[in-house]
Amino acid sequence: MKVLVTGGAGFIGSNLVDKLIDRGHLVVVIDNLSAGKRENINENAKFYAADMLDTDRLNEIFSLEKPEVVYHLAAQTMLRKSIEDPICDAKTNILGTISILEACRMNDIKRIIYTSTGGARVGEPDYLPVDEKHPLRPSSPYGISKHSAEHYVEAYCGLYELDYLIFCFGNVYGPRDPPECKRLVPFFMDMIQKNNVPKIFGDGTNTRDYIYVMDLANFMAECIDKSSSSKLFHLANGKEISVNEVYEVLKKVTGFEKDAEKISEVKGEVKKIVLDISLAQKELGWNPTTELEEGIKNTWSWLNNK
Repeated sequence: MKVLVTGGAGFIGSNLVDKLIDRGHLVVVIDNLSAGKRENINENAKFYAADMLDTDRLNEIFSLEKPEVVYHLAAQTMLRKSIEDPICDAKTNILGTISILEACRMNDIKRIIYTSTGGARVGEPDYLPVDEKHPLRPSSPYGISKHSAEHYVEAYCGLYELDYLIFCFGNVYGPRDPPECKRLVPFFMDMIQKNNVPKIFGDGTNTRDYIYVMDLANFMAECIDKSSSSKLFHLANGKEISVNEVYEVLKKVTGFEKDAEKISEVKGEVKKIVLDISLAQKELGWNPTTELEEGIKNTWSWLNNK
């Protein structure tokens, strides 16, 4: 199949592109390289440097390439940046998604797989683990923008017969995750490499649900033509792990011995989250296999061989 991946030069997107090409698909990548990197782009993919908000350019690419399936991963993904600049966040995540959907509509593309967030869209949970029916009260612009775009994806399905899946990720980590995005695992690894003491926001008891990027990329590639009665799924490990626990694994893997520094919490961040993944397991065969220590070892090895 011919597949178009937005954000295909980024962390998750480039790993997905590799898996799609491994499976024999023809892959087109669109990325404005604001976060993605040219070095991540598979040499067998066709690359267009373009921005999601450039609707004329998007339509030109879609019209020329005529993909059968679109994976929409391009996004502003940094929660703290969304708090600092909510307008930029909304333009990228909401208007950018509408631009992609319009390109699909105008070029008669019938299937899109949209990626969202599992925790930030929920806000502070009423219960754990959080299933797909949990009430949504996002407490950050990032959570709001990613969830808002889900409604547009759903609406286009009804209005224009667009088939879709929505995948809501846990905290993804692994090779190609840039430390400048300040996600915990790569950011702490970068600090450790430089022999700097990492800083933990709060007391370190905040929890997340960590998922290794290769598990995710493999599964998403498998889902290229899967159908299901449900349309929105949580993709994570289904295990609640604290920041303190992650840091202990990092120390074990890297041999770093210094304790982290504890500083003030960040407003808008969810304190505790773990996702119920049973729906994806039941309907799509989701089966993550990489444990945290193994994934961190692989990521540390990649970083040191980079």
